[in-house]
Amino acid sequence: MKSVLSMTVTILAVALITLMSFSLSSGASAQAETMAVLPGLKGVFTSTQPEGIGIIDGQLANCPTTPNCVVSQRADADHAIAPITYTTDLATARQNLVDILGVVPRTQIVQQSDDYILAMSESRLMGFVDDSEFYFPADESVIQIRAAARLGESDLGVNRRRLEQIRLAFQDLEQRTAASKTAE
Repeated sequence: MKSVLSMTVTILAVALITLMSFSLSSGASAQAETMAVLPGLKGVFTSTQPEGIGIIDGQLANCPTTPNCVVSQRADADHAIAPITYTTDLATARQNLVDILGVVPRTQIVQQSDDYILAMSESRLMGFVDDSEFYFPADESVIQIRAAARLGESDLGVNRRRLEQIRLAFQDLEQRTAASKTAE
């Protein structure tokens, strides 16, 4: 069973590379940007939301040993990522993050409370699902972050890049908000 799954993933990876090469060489990059999950693959790589995520004793869950996860708390060097810092009040920082997550492609917020947000992101072509967590400790002006793929060994750095893009968008939005307040 495992070898059949491995062969299927290999075939799908070759098909993906071929499709991407065709799209880029034929100048159809705009079409590739809007393409949804490949036909027949919708839901195949979604899995279920893992247990043990969320806030436990003021901490996000540790990453597994696989390289498809990053976390800003208690992480080893391979899985470490810096938390997102903010200079506004917590409510504004939280709303800024919600606004940003609302425009991240193929991402939806699936759970939120005053100090926690869980978002689910789906990859464009294969439909792999990743979970991203954002924790707002009450006594710090940081957002602790964690993102992990639900399936597989490697995510090719997708989770780290997504969180870094969210960080940049957050910092930009915070700077714009501060600039507009000083201009008033």
